[in-house]
Amino acid sequence: MKDIGIGLLGFGTVGAGVVEGLQKNADLIADRLGVRLVLRKIADLDVESDRGVAVDSSILTKDAESVIADDSVDIVIELIGGTGIAKKLVLSALEAGKPVVTANKALLAKHGAEIFGLAVKTNTEIRFGASVGGGIPIIRALREGLIGNHIESICGILNGTCNYILTEMETEGLSFDEALNMAQEAGYAEADPALDIDGFDTAHKAVILASLAYGFNVPMGSVHVEGVRGLSAWDIKRAVDLGYRIKLLAVIRKVGDGVEVRVHPTLVPLGHVLASVAGVFNAVMVHGDMTEDTLHYGRGAGKKPTASTVIGDVADLARTIGTKARIGFLPVGGVGDGPVIRDISEIESKYYLRMLLSDQSGALGKITSVLGDAGVGIASVHQDEGGCDGQVPVVLVTHSAVEKDLDVALAKIESMDIVKGVPVRLRIDG
Repeated sequence: MKDIGIGLLGFGTVGAGVVEGLQKNADLIADRLGVRLVLRKIADLDVESDRGVAVDSSILTKDAESVIADDSVDIVIELIGGTGIAKKLVLSALEAGKPVVTANKALLAKHGAEIFGLAVKTNTEIRFGASVGGGIPIIRALREGLIGNHIESICGILNGTCNYILTEMETEGLSFDEALNMAQEAGYAEADPALDIDGFDTAHKAVILASLAYGFNVPMGSVHVEGVRGLSAWDIKRAVDLGYRIKLLAVIRKVGDGVEVRVHPTLVPLGHVLASVAGVFNAVMVHGDMTEDTLHYGRGAGKKPTASTVIGDVADLARTIGTKARIGFLPVGGVGDGPVIRDISEIESKYYLRMLLSDQSGALGKITSVLGDAGVGIASVHQDEGGCDGQVPVVLVTHSAVEKDLDVALAKIESMDIVKGVPVRLRIDG
């Protein structure tokens, strides 16, 4: 049986999971592939710490370039992360004609055009199934299972940290800070959680999905990004009372000749399948013109789920080693300029608006008048009885409206003496 040599760059949590999987299921994988995956080299700056897996010290090195240069290494796995040395090493491997497997979403989101351009130039493959959704095979679904579809929309919960925080805020009545602290204590949030809670982790994944779905490079700067930082427990509860649940969604949608790519907290109807996704789980709903809705659900991160997807990518590449055949999937950024990315100001949505008004006659009427003048219709109004210090919280749910029209109205509303603080605006999906 032919051996396929594997070089691993990055021996952290996921890297250790990959090694464990390759060792534990070596015979199973070999029986299914007809070739044997053999770990030849592992590079990491720390080669002394115990990762919980037994590794021959002779294959450990601090020199990542030596792994790529090793003639016995057929496939390179990049699990270093970040966009610095990881980019250099991925490009080096592709230049050497060695296929690459990576889970590095930030790298692909920011430098996908360059990386995939080089892969095409060198006729070398790069696989990135673990970059979005951890153990969920959403990348493979888009590249293979749904290749016969025009993708009309992708809507997903792509960050388990944020989903856990929102779940705890609702079920336990916690404040945002309390839920974040709980997530950190449980190991679901980093000490510096900014990448997750400010929405950029989700945005990186949205860029990859949009690029795959529509076959062109989506610049990170074109994506509207809002996170969950500072969301109010009051709004979480009020949303449920109104028949919705707040989720941090990535929304990718084809509209006419343009594509929307946006990330923001969204009110999802309680009856919608995405509203039922709780805790650290992820889910992605893809709407194709042939399949209509398909749902992809599972653990979006973690040692074993992510390692499983990495090994799956390695296995697919191993099948082509020694042949001239290439799977030939459309790479990110591989076709022309693509459609226009629609600015957030152009989208149409229903909205949840919460504002604190002076408890005086006619205050609400003045607000609805401003919204009406801007072409924003009101579907329902919800006002709490009582209030505090002469101020009353009011929630308005609008009909579908264009974002830029609402922007005009809110600018006027914020300047009114009867409005205290900055109004809260959340979009409603469905």
